[in-house]
Amino acid sequence: MPDYIGIDTSNYTTSVALYRSEENRIYQAKRLLPVKAGQLGLRQSDAVFHHTKQLPEMIEELSETVGSINPVCITASAKPRNAEGSYMPCFLCGEGFARSYSALNKISLHTTSHQVGHILAALYSVDSLSLCNESFIAFHVSGGTTDCLLCTPDKDNILNIETISSSLDLKAGQAVDRIGLMLGLEFPCGAELEKLAYNSQKSFKIKPVIKDGNCCLSGLENQCRKMLEQNCSKEDIAAYCLEYITAAILSMTEYAIQKYGRLPLVFAGGVMSDKIIKNKITAVYGDAKFAEPSFSCDNASGVAIFGYLKQVKINGCTDCCSD
Repeated sequence: MPDYIGIDTSNYTTSVALYRSEENRIYQAKRLLPVKAGQLGLRQSDAVFHHTKQLPEMIEELSETVGSINPVCITASAKPRNAEGSYMPCFLCGEGFARSYSALNKISLHTTSHQVGHILAALYSVDSLSLCNESFIAFHVSGGTTDCLLCTPDKDNILNIETISSSLDLKAGQAVDRIGLMLGLEFPCGAELEKLAYNSQKSFKIKPVIKDGNCCLSGLENQCRKMLEQNCSKEDIAAYCLEYITAAILSMTEYAIQKYGRLPLVFAGGVMSDKIIKNKITAVYGDAKFAEPSFSCDNASGVAIFGYLKQVKINGCTDCCSD
């Protein structure tokens, strides 16, 4: 049966995935990059070093899980976004391995962006790859992005992505990690911050700073530091952080809908794995689609799906994204 391999070497995670099309099943192996206590992420040189060490281990782990494979192609995320000047050295690790594997095994090589991978992983996880054939609004909310995106079908890139709005300063994932470290949590802080917030009994009236649909989150960090200095509980500070991010995303969603109409809504990226944020958004937009947690944080699953979609299009399939 045909297999499609995906590689993603982001600034957070080393990830490999295999999509087995006849089973419609994803197999993946991934590992966070090691970050020293108290630090916010890694320098690119350190990320490249750790990917170089971890990528063979992840491939070996995946191979043990799936056994023999029949690779049709291999795909790597080669840059953060499909945009002019988008570049991070850490993605060279995955792209370099993919090029070598393709050359040695005489199979097709594809490259895409980390962002496209996130969105396709979200669509796969909620059985909605058919949205690749229409327009929809996607959010990519993580340590490096807080983007509201207009996605439309694209022959070459599967998805054409245009930025509707974004954060003008701090990204949502950065805010979560900075406030988490402020509260004594370990990086990455999202899961532990969510646990703290669940124990808060306080509700907040929040009016996020929004400028032409774009959010500003630097004030959130300052407000949380002020709350800590005023001896507010860690639980209440965590709840305030997540409620502020939710309010910002809801405001950005409203702006996008006013501009483009009520298109399907898709939410991807590590921050969107937070159940508190998800529940508050679905209370307003009940049909919004959220990636399952294992497909929400950085992973190579959507990258493998990209290779599958490219191959079926190359082979002349006209309804490859149909349900």
